[in-house]
Amino acid sequence: MSIQHALLTSLLEKPSTGYQLARRFDRSIGHFWQATHQQIYRELRRMATSGWVEVEEKGEEGGRQSKMYHVLPAGQQELERWVSVPGSSGESNEALMVKLRAEAVLGPLGVRDELLRLIHWHETRLANYRAIEQRDFSANPMSRGQRLQHRVLLKGISSEEDWLRWAKETLPLL
Repeated sequence: MSIQHALLTSLLEKPSTGYQLARRFDRSIGHFWQATHQQIYRELRRMATSGWVEVEEKGEEGGRQSKMYHVLPAGQQELERWVSVPGSSGESNEALMVKLRAEAVLGPLGVRDELLRLIHWHETRLANYRAIEQRDFSANPMSRGQRLQHRVLLKGISSEEDWLRWAKETLPLL
């Protein structure tokens, strides 16, 4: 996932200065997508060069100037294009979270199909984990090493079950 898509989503939620955007990013999208303030400013310049955002100079003459960033139609089109492209694997939670935020601000963009695809991916993974558990950890007694290996597998099972519960609760909103 490109940081640019996360920034476009955030700017569509609320046009901002670079400073405001970096602060909001830290408190929201930054929980699942990390970016330094320098990266954010660098990407804003690239996005402006690409015609995805416009920069509006604000401030008083002779005083401190600030740059307000707004998403242009080309930026919105790029975000819509990116949202519509399926992820490469089921492990891209960061991209999914940004796609859900984009769906929230732009309306239906097809994230439901992506979520259904990921649900299937995680269900398959969970079934594989359970088959491994049945095959490798059904004997009693287990050695200490086997018990530790089983605990690792149980963490994977628990993570998949939790992800699937969240996804199935989210699906009706799409």
